[in-house]
Amino acid sequence: MLSQAMVIDALRTVNDPEVGINLVDLGLVYDVRVGPGVVDIDITLTSPACPLADMVAKQALEAVGAAVPGGTMVDVNLVWEPPWSPDRMSDAAREQLGW
Repeated sequence: MLSQAMVIDALRTVNDPEVGINLVDLGLVYDVRVGPGVVDIDITLTSPACPLADMVAKQALEAVGAAVPGGTMVDVNLVWEPPWSPDRMSDAAREQLGW
């Protein structure tokens, strides 16, 4: 059965290429909406100027697509509002960065 937890677990397998910490622990996942046969995800990056934005979005799409039931439509949206801040990081991410 398709669930928000399933999607979040899949997103934990995608690391920010510059920091090496997964999108969830970095606080880059803003919203996950799950409906019958559809998943819609809003993610951000630490900077709108990130040259790897398309790559990260593609990796998120592929990770979630591989984890959800076949035929599920997955959409990953890059959003910039509100701007990301380190306050969104998990304690595990802060510890990994030595903060």
